[in-house]
Amino acid sequence: MWLTPLLTAPLVAAALRQASAPFLLVGGTADNFWDGELARRLTPHVLEVEDADHGMCLPGSLTESIAVLARVVTAVEEFLDAIDWPR
Repeated sequence: MWLTPLLTAPLVAAALRQASAPFLLVGGTADNFWDGELARRLTPHVLEVEDADHGMCLPGSLTESIAVLARVVTAVEEFLDAIDWPR
């Protein structure tokens, strides 16, 4: 699971292209290091949060950013279920 990976760094993108295990990528559209199109090409397991920055914070109230954390936890749980991770 990669939270706000530096997808604009060529070494990171190259390493992810070579990964043999499934992975989840989580990022926000306001993060300069995030590339949503690339993320979706690399893996079917992507959570992209509209307007979230590199810290996964949203503009506006703190409660909106806290809600992002709940979305991330849900995405992690769904990812683990999808890859049949033992519980």
